[in-house]
Amino acid sequence: MALYLLYESASGYSLFLANGLDEIGQNTDAVRSSVADLNRFGKVVQLTAFHPFESSLDALNQCNSVSEGLMTDELRSFLELNLPKVKEGKKTKFSLAVAEPKLGSHIFEVTKIPCQSNEFVLELLRGVRLHFERFIKDLKPGDLEKAQLGLGHSYSRAKVKFNVNRVDNMVIQAIFLLDTLDKDINSFSMRVREWYSWHFPELVKIVNDNYLYAKLAKFIDDKAKLSEDKIPELTDILGDEDRAKEVVEAAKASMGQDLSPIDLINVQQFAQRVMDLSEYRKKLYEYLVTKMNDIAPNLASLIGEVVGARLISHAGSLTNLAKCPSSTLQILGAEKALFRCLAIANYLGIENRGNTPKYGLIFHSSFIGRASARNKGRMARYLANKCSIASRIDCFADRGTTIFGEKLREQVEERLDFYDKGVAPRKNIDVMKAAIESTQNKDFDMETEAPAVPSAKKSKKKKSKSEAAEDAEPMAEDKPTVAPNGDALEDAKSGKKKKKEKRKLEQEQAVENSNGLNGADAEQDGNAKKKKKKKSKDEDGEDVQPASDIKKKKKKSKSEDDE
Repeated sequence: MALYLLYESASGYSLFLANGLDEIGQNTDAVRSSVADLNRFGKVVQLTAFHPFESSLDALNQCNSVSEGLMTDELRSFLELNLPKVKEGKKTKFSLAVAEPKLGSHIFEVTKIPCQSNEFVLELLRGVRLHFERFIKDLKPGDLEKAQLGLGHSYSRAKVKFNVNRVDNMVIQAIFLLDTLDKDINSFSMRVREWYSWHFPELVKIVNDNYLYAKLAKFIDDKAKLSEDKIPELTDILGDEDRAKEVVEAAKASMGQDLSPIDLINVQQFAQRVMDLSEYRKKLYEYLVTKMNDIAPNLASLIGEVVGARLISHAGSLTNLAKCPSSTLQILGAEKALFRCLAIANYLGIENRGNTPKYGLIFHSSFIGRASARNKGRMARYLANKCSIASRIDCFADRGTTIFGEKLREQVEERLDFYDKGVAPRKNIDVMKAAIESTQNKDFDMETEAPAVPSAKKSKKKKSKSEAAEDAEPMAEDKPTVAPNGDALEDAKSGKKKKKEKRKLEQEQAVENSNGLNGADAEQDGNAKKKKKKKSKDEDGEDVQPASDIKKKKKKSKSEDDE
């Protein structure tokens, strides 16, 4: 059976035919030893066809497809053109050797070309890669290295390409560091308590908070120097004057031993380190909250920033979490308990697996704690369902918004009320429709607010033009509109409104004095333009009557001349 080798290089696709494999044997070790010898390897493997890539972009697309195990149209046409045709119902007399098993399976599904991938094939392809420049005669020295370097850079750049504001790696590192800091701060705080308790053991019972204890240990230093003069400063640290007085009284009757100044200095330095770590932990938590609101706002608003970050970290990325079904998300973090339960059930031959864990990391959510003991499993299943929806929205949505997360949180609250009080919750389709409508309204408001600034600028320009016209040609009609206000810095919009109101008043007076023919139309029309037109018509009406008298006089003069 003939064996064809498909080799994907940075410059193009190449097809090799392996003949006389019996000479080097089918043994992998024999192939590995004979690959280095070009004379021997060149007799076995011969170039059949070569198809260069059109451009660097084409090479990148082909490389991405091959890495994902997909056969492109270009590769399919290349194989169908250079390989023997496969007839249906007949056994093929050749096979195609590929490096990627996924690519081979996809080629077989589409073209029915039999493919194989094993250690023997990989050794042959290694020899092809080693002597590839010798097979392609038109390649100049250094061309292949340049093509490989350029394709490697573009391929890596395409894989690493991301949105800076939506990098879930930062969340994963931050939550890992936050958990580590919690453990370290607790252990260091316990060490400060044990160390300083040799000197002032009564302080442990008075102050329970680790940060405040370290702060007091640094402030008090030597208990013998602690007096009532320092009660105001202790009150600022503790926030309670009674506790500050209690600390002073306990220091006077303390049973602790005295420490040397060097020992007290070391205790103070260590307490300062613990305080610095605690402050850094607060800053890191604020950073995590901001990053979660940028990356997964819906998941953060639904289940909280810390629990959501732990879910993303455990899944590996936000995309992996979005791909997980809700049943998997429900037990994330409880894999050991799940597999232990399944192993025991299989060992004992029990079909009923009722002791499987009901929740994993989502147990830290407040919703699970608020549910009753009999409803904790139901609540965990429902919450995992909503978390799965929120993670998919965050992963695949173009714009980040917290509306869906807030609506999903409302649903979880309604479900809690349903379990406790029996209040029927809303349907999911109604809640999602309301969320979509609110997002659309929010987008519409953002679009309408955007052109508000240029319109204000235009109104200011119009105002400046009108002011310039008033300065150039002052008219008696415009004086009343400016005189009552007397404000040169008034907004253009407010000035226009006042002018319109005054025009309305003038028009109403004109309508009352006229015959009332246009009164109904003036009351019905709400547009300012129509009112202006009607006003101009009323003003022109005064000039129409003398013009008619002139025409009548002309007609009379003509009739007198004819007589």
